[in-house]
Amino acid sequence: MNKSTTLEFSSPQSRKGSEPITDVAIIGMGYVGLPLSLQFAGSGVRVLGVDIDDAKVDRINRGESYIKHIGSDKIAAMRDAGMFRATSDFSEIAGVSAVIICVPTPLSKNREPDMSYVLDTGRAIAPHLAEGTLVVLESTTYPGTTDQDLRQVLEKASGLVAGQGFHLAFSPEREDPGNPASRVGEVPKLVGGFSPVCLEKAMQLYGRSLKNLVPVSSCRVAEAAKLLENIFRSVNIAMVNELKLVYAAMGIDIWEVIAAARTKPFGFMPFYPGPGLGGHCIPIDPFYLTWKAHEFECATRFIELAGEVNTAMPGYVVDRVGEALNASRKAVNGAKVLVLGLAYKPDVDDERESPSYRIMELLKRRGAEVFYHDPHVPVIGMTREHAEWAGTRSVEWDERTISAFDLVVIATAHSCVDYRQLADWSPCIVDTRNVMADLATVAGQVWKA
Repeated sequence: MNKSTTLEFSSPQSRKGSEPITDVAIIGMGYVGLPLSLQFAGSGVRVLGVDIDDAKVDRINRGESYIKHIGSDKIAAMRDAGMFRATSDFSEIAGVSAVIICVPTPLSKNREPDMSYVLDTGRAIAPHLAEGTLVVLESTTYPGTTDQDLRQVLEKASGLVAGQGFHLAFSPEREDPGNPASRVGEVPKLVGGFSPVCLEKAMQLYGRSLKNLVPVSSCRVAEAAKLLENIFRSVNIAMVNELKLVYAAMGIDIWEVIAAARTKPFGFMPFYPGPGLGGHCIPIDPFYLTWKAHEFECATRFIELAGEVNTAMPGYVVDRVGEALNASRKAVNGAKVLVLGLAYKPDVDDERESPSYRIMELLKRRGAEVFYHDPHVPVIGMTREHAEWAGTRSVEWDERTISAFDLVVIATAHSCVDYRQLADWSPCIVDTRNVMADLATVAGQVWKA
């Protein structure tokens, strides 16, 4: 039986001996966990948000948001209604009906999966699991994480057996920060269970809050589907990035080529080039499958090649900076360069894995004085990967400041930036996002990268 198409689930209230899920603990109050918490709380499910960051816990309990696209009013409303509160004490999850894990799954320095956040969370929650508790992993990972790695940790630390003493499932997040058309409650939700009963329990949980549930036959299918979604984007973005280089050598504008190709009403989907990949998903998740595939002696040449192409893009941008400065009889060494946009995508404050960091590092290595402007990231916080930039502040946006730079690199196309002003103020611009193309006149030079 194909569970992804034929399984039907009754409501919790109609099942004999089954109680509706009225409370849930969500571990990790980041870009996935916080909006999911608000979605459940707004649907009548009491939410306990759990995070090891006391600053986040305190802000939630004060009704304050720390993520740009999530309003403080939403948090305060759910808090005041008694539907949402936060804690850093894992023992408080004792007695909840379900636990959802939304913690990071980064890569190590050797580009291998770092599962420490997921497994450490499993060890922290296991002693507090009650009989019949549902545990769902939402963090993107390789097939086998839920029903093998996490299951073993939970069983060992709790003394319960998955599928009997507690229920286990995987349901990948599908967050798209900054996209107003992407609403948590409306995005189709994949759900895979360790057993048929586990799947049904997970469907009951998400059915309390989400409109469109898509059951699949196992946790591994759901894990693999999430990886496919991200690999699909990574490979296609790599393709247009590579074509950008080829067409540029031929004197052809890749942006015009894409605009022409997308007029075909079938068989084509537009992807766009850029300075590299950012965010937690696309630059990282494909390598989870690459790593796991080695266990089965399988090659993943498309994934690895796409990674190589996308990783090389910041270097290409810096080479274009060198060419642009040379055309003005200037060198990168000693030049004053502004990187416009630190966040990895437009109109968000999320700079995780942003290619802007790599561009800044390469420019600095070549001797440039490097600054950045991003209205959504006024100051760079402490990160593991880019600690040397911690405390750096975004420069002011005014003619005196911007015109003092020898060159501006447009790395992220925030809609709140006045590009007309940039065109009038900057003597030289390297545009990686094609945002200057619509301006009729530009005072300085514009180079595409």
